[in-house]
Amino acid sequence: MIKGYCDPKFQNVYDAFSNAITSGFETGAALAIEHQGKIITNLWGGYQDFNKTKEWEEDTLVNVFSVTKGVTATCISRLIDQGKLDPNKSVGDYWPEYSCNGKEDTKVSDLLCHRAAMFGFKDGIPLGSFQDWDKFTQSLQMQAPYRKPGISQGYHALTFGWLVGELIRRVDGRTVGAFFKEEIADPLNIDFHIGLAESEFERCADMLMLPRENIKLPGEFLKYVPNFLLPQKLKNFKAALLSGDFKEAFQERDEDNDNYVNSHDWRMAEIPSANGHGTAKSLATLYGILSNGCERNGVSIMSEASLQHAITPHSSGPDSVLFGAPIKFGLGYELAQGIATIGNMSPTLNNKMFGHAGVGGAVAFGDPEKGIGYGFICNQQHNPKELYQTSNRLTKELYIAISGL
Repeated sequence: MIKGYCDPKFQNVYDAFSNAITSGFETGAALAIEHQGKIITNLWGGYQDFNKTKEWEEDTLVNVFSVTKGVTATCISRLIDQGKLDPNKSVGDYWPEYSCNGKEDTKVSDLLCHRAAMFGFKDGIPLGSFQDWDKFTQSLQMQAPYRKPGISQGYHALTFGWLVGELIRRVDGRTVGAFFKEEIADPLNIDFHIGLAESEFERCADMLMLPRENIKLPGEFLKYVPNFLLPQKLKNFKAALLSGDFKEAFQERDEDNDNYVNSHDWRMAEIPSANGHGTAKSLATLYGILSNGCERNGVSIMSEASLQHAITPHSSGPDSVLFGAPIKFGLGYELAQGIATIGNMSPTLNNKMFGHAGVGGAVAFGDPEKGIGYGFICNQQHNPKELYQTSNRLTKELYIAISGL
């Protein structure tokens, strides 16, 4: 059932991946890892569909949700590297219509670091097709922020895509999907798409989403515990729950069912925060290049200095959306946290890792210190307490093996 290649030195990684599939915990998944420019693992197994009629293949694509943010961050860093975008300038310098209703002083870096206080749609997510780009960006440009921009961190789960994507369009003229394809994906043979062509649907796995009513927020009981009984981290957790920011950032539309992420409209739309589709190898290749000089076969994504600036912490919480956690962000990248992960509710990101995780369980990261590019994708969403269980086990075994080389 497990196909592909794994360097014998990483047998424990293979075993952990195999167990996730054969135990039935994952319906279908793929794992690819680069180490110092060489593929050491490229595995896949399981099924693309709930009925288990279509086997996962090497080139199977799947929606990786917020892993897309790391790809979008790479596009932003390329523009910064080219001198076309300055993270310290006002958003209004590039997108004049955005400077209204209390957003006038918002910096580009605020959008990238989730400090723009625009983490939801105050009037609800616009109805109709997700392919109507202008409808979403115009709604956001006219909206007032939830609070003063730049003073606090609140994860922009969906809105990050339209905010940052419109910034790219204003600076470059192309959509994020077109920019990534023409500037990075095609020259480097990276099979990742923001806005999936209908011709690619045949190799796209279905996402098997948990019913909404089955997803429970952790720690609801903390609402009723007096603050003087709580350590600071749990006080932050409680404040985030009471703020309601999580529900604003993860809004839903009544017209969308749990299967909407498998619809033609969702797949074809460009949502640079949430609907990139790719292979595990594509993500391992992208982060492998970034972690090994940012250049391959004469094609440079950005300078190493630009990458270092992008993966330097620019914000570190507490995050009002993500339960008050001290999550660190660079210029769009999720960074090594410097704290113990909350079980499997958060991805393992330590040492010098940078990348992003997705709400479906996918994780992709780079580690320049070790020369690693990592991509794990799957199509079975799990409860929050188990969301990153597979990837965290794989990451643990990977670093044990690396330390022994």
